[in-house]
Amino acid sequence: MLSFGAESFVFQVAIQKLNIKIYRITILPVVSYGCETWSLTLREERKLRVFENMALRRIFGPKREEVTGELRRMHNEELNDLYPLPNIAQVIKSRRMRWAGHMARMGEERGCRGFWWGNRRERTDGET
Repeated sequence: MLSFGAESFVFQVAIQKLNIKIYRITILPVVSYGCETWSLTLREERKLRVFENMALRRIFGPKREEVTGELRRMHNEELNDLYPLPNIAQVIKSRRMRWAGHMARMGEERGCRGFWWGNRRERTDGET
């Protein structure tokens, strides 16, 4: 039988795993909905990373200092070690590349390809 401290640690780890699963299955798809067509600026990418780190800090909670025993917020590197999956910016970039590949393989007769690539007719002098 586990002692009280060990039981609470096992329970805490189980809750963290459940919260990570909820984050991956529900929150991440909502935040990244339609990201294939976004043109992310560095500022927007940073805001998404801040949101992700905020959510992960909420999931993992504070960290106890070994020397003083005080609680403190986790640093970004510690969050990256605890959550080894790609960050939200990498996920969005990979989805955009995958979608661009789909668009490149579409036939010329598809309407959405014409919308994406624009009118490819020859331009006359004076047109911009």
